[in-house]
Amino acid sequence: MPKISALAFLLLAACASPNDEPRTDGAQTAVVAEDIAPRLDVVDDYHGTQVSDPYRWLEEPDDPATRTWIAAQNVITRAHLDSIDGRDAIEARVAALWTYERFGVPSEHGGRYYFTYDDGTMNQSQLVGAASPDGSRTVVLDPNTFSADGTVSLGGTSFSHDGRYLAYGISDGGSDWRLWRVRDIESGSDLADVIDWSRFSTPAWTADDSGFYYGRYPETEERLTAQALYQSVHYHALGTPQSEDVLVHDDPDHPERSFAVLPSEDGRWLALYGREGTARKNRLWFKDLGAGDRADWNRRFDDFDAQYVPLGNVGSTFWLRTDQGAPRGRIVTVDASDPTAPLVEVVPESRSVLSTASYVGDRLFLTYLEDALTRVAMVKPDGTPIGDVPLPGIGTASGFGGDIGDTETFFSFSAYTSPTSTYRFDLEDGSVSLVRRPDVPFDSDAYETKQVFYRSKDGTRVPMFVTHRKGLELDGDQPTLLYGYGGFNIAMRPSFSPATAAWLDLGGIYAVACLRGGGEYGREWHMAGTKERKQNVFDDFIAAAEYLVAERYTRPERLAIFGGSNGGLLVGACVNQRPDLYAAAIPAVGVMDMLRYHEFTVGAAWASDYGRSDDPTMFPYLYAYSPYHNAAPGTEYPAILVTTAERDDRVVPAHSFKYAAAVQHAQGGDEPILIRIETRAGHGAGKSREQAIEEVADWWAFLAHHLGMDVPK
Repeated sequence: MPKISALAFLLLAACASPNDEPRTDGAQTAVVAEDIAPRLDVVDDYHGTQVSDPYRWLEEPDDPATRTWIAAQNVITRAHLDSIDGRDAIEARVAALWTYERFGVPSEHGGRYYFTYDDGTMNQSQLVGAASPDGSRTVVLDPNTFSADGTVSLGGTSFSHDGRYLAYGISDGGSDWRLWRVRDIESGSDLADVIDWSRFSTPAWTADDSGFYYGRYPETEERLTAQALYQSVHYHALGTPQSEDVLVHDDPDHPERSFAVLPSEDGRWLALYGREGTARKNRLWFKDLGAGDRADWNRRFDDFDAQYVPLGNVGSTFWLRTDQGAPRGRIVTVDASDPTAPLVEVVPESRSVLSTASYVGDRLFLTYLEDALTRVAMVKPDGTPIGDVPLPGIGTASGFGGDIGDTETFFSFSAYTSPTSTYRFDLEDGSVSLVRRPDVPFDSDAYETKQVFYRSKDGTRVPMFVTHRKGLELDGDQPTLLYGYGGFNIAMRPSFSPATAAWLDLGGIYAVACLRGGGEYGREWHMAGTKERKQNVFDDFIAAAEYLVAERYTRPERLAIFGGSNGGLLVGACVNQRPDLYAAAIPAVGVMDMLRYHEFTVGAAWASDYGRSDDPTMFPYLYAYSPYHNAAPGTEYPAILVTTAERDDRVVPAHSFKYAAAVQHAQGGDEPILIRIETRAGHGAGKSREQAIEEVADWWAFLAHHLGMDVPK
């Protein structure tokens, strides 16, 4: 790869010295583009179309040129953010809102209750245990001891059935890779067992707790950039080295498939759950362990034609949540012992989307989305309705885990202005009781959330949540932040975060659009925002912004857009398509190079939503909206703060590097195009408290400055 010239390095050093006060206007952006990020002559042929990729060199994370570029960009970005009046006051307010006790949803194992706990000052939440859901706590696992800087986090837990052992995952610097260890709960010490090379997998214990099943990938020297291919499932017996683990299943002819083995509660059955990419379609096989060593898999659902999620079983009868023959979901049973047994419908499809389901105690808990709001229904195993779980308001409920023999379950409830509280549901008397409600220094009663509906470009009706201070005058001049995602069947549901609370406290409006591509209305809504229909997602988001302007919430000079991951792609595409509609934008950890995304880490799995450029029928639409390739020179772009992290091994930072360089080069206006690159973080999870607070303060300071907000000093 060609290197940056010595002259360019000298120019870079001149403009990036931390002792200088670099300019943060368009002129400085031009210096960055021309001198720090040279455009190289790299051209690819896609089915006869010549496509330039001038910043391909930024895909090499350890190359000296890339390292220098990262350092220089961070100096310039830091100078701009630190120069904003009121940034320190914003950070102080964010820190105050961050400082409250957080409690996870309890679960019972071996007669004790376990949940996560953060006193508000911790970098990472502890795992604690108690004799009762609201009893005094003892620390079981403290991830704050994993590293001095608080960036090594707890990446998952799995208790043995008797509650004696805890398998726990460790994530280093936000990586998706997990190192699994096993802790003896009573002694508080770890066993010698260590499982490496695992990601996107949680250990599943056998019924006798002698070991567990887990998924792993081949060893590689390039942990942060290696493609996630050739996953296999293994069985690990406690007290043995990983090298002796038994291969349970693999599929070398289909390297992009991933698997999980799920033992039944009664220990009689294994279910093999297989996925191909991120599509909500899977295969499901069953094995009868009571049939002896010669038992083979019953390949009952083998065609990846729908989603089949096992909920529990009685004998050979399994309850499943599926969208087979029902785009919004239904509950069925199947006889796992009979390869030809028909599905028996227990709960038919309704007008609402069945998003999750669980079999706990003597009933099924069915969580429905009704215009992205939660309703939880209960039915007997034969489908007879019992009633709805009484919820404390309009918002999002989640949890409802447990086993068939349980007499209680727990759930959380949250809304944009209501911090997450935990509740207990008593299956015997049907009562709901509050377990814990956090005390947050935020006046929830001063704000309100409305659900509105607007029409997209093609007339589709799209829901949006708008939260603001009560009594707000709609004068068309309110600073407004529009958030979106629009992909992978993920629904945007109301939830509380101290970051959102801080934005509201600054006087901003917070709007969340429920775009096509998400999961708000089932499979058809999701598919309407995928592959050649992806432009629908961008149209929905642009229409949301236009609605906010038309209804006099705001005006373009006071409007910002924000999204992360697939939402970062959304922001990048919409900035390219309508740069006049927003004053500022934050594309976070975005998928920005739609022609090469499948060549990195887990990118190939996203083809079910995006398609791939190596397919001549898919290349044209990917090329048409790819944020990196559609940065048009001379365009007057709004102020943009790109954010990413060096250890992001899900959406590799090269996406953001290349996009930022391209837009810096293209900028024809005076607004800054900046990139903020975290050095000890990944795709988002596992950040230390200090990292999280500083990042949010930077977001809101950047937006406050470029939207012309009055910030308390």
